[in-house]
Amino acid sequence: MSPARTPRYTVPGLGVDEGRKVIDLLTLRLHALNDLALTLKHIHWNVVGPHFIAVHEMLDPQTAAVRDMADAAAERISALGGEPQGTPGVLVKERTWDDYSVGRADAIAHLGALDLVYTGIIEDHRAAVEKAGGIDPVTEDLLIEHLRGLEQFQWFVRAHLESSSGTLSTAGADTEKEAAAAASPRRTPAKKTALPAPARTPAKKTAARKTAKKATANKRTTR
Repeated sequence: MSPARTPRYTVPGLGVDEGRKVIDLLTLRLHALNDLALTLKHIHWNVVGPHFIAVHEMLDPQTAAVRDMADAAAERISALGGEPQGTPGVLVKERTWDDYSVGRADAIAHLGALDLVYTGIIEDHRAAVEKAGGIDPVTEDLLIEHLRGLEQFQWFVRAHLESSSGTLSTAGADTEKEAAAAASPRRTPAKKTALPAPARTPAKKTAARKTAKKATANKRTTR
């Protein structure tokens, strides 16, 4: 990501160089939040399977909350004298990660991949909190508030991936596709069963009896 230009002014109590450093931190956080909101919507549209409605409806409130976080980050950049960039072209140019890699898939598979997405954004937010803390406690507080929501949302996701013993099905997965495969339910194909022999209808039984009687009568005649 290219560094932000030094603002002509910033909030009282900070120098313009300090303001620029905080703007740099917030700019990448803004990109990450905008990207997350789009990813959540992508998953919302592409989940299938038995858990479809539960996951589909769980993601909309998360999307709305993440958009609010992005809005707060952008407004803080403006307050610091910066220029928030919210266009797709800038996001793609300056981000340090690739697009979400799972398309139409089972809902639980998507949650496995989404768990890794949340891990990445939470780790980067925590790193930004540490850097902001030594410069601007207001931005530090803003990012901490974001973390409360992001970590709660990851908890919601992980509740679908956790066993009763507390183990995550995605443990050890390094990529979204690996996590999706590890989380996806493995369905055993149905066994083929032999069809029962068709029962004789009364009409067929009567015909069989008549045939048997006729054969017996013929035998008696020719003896």
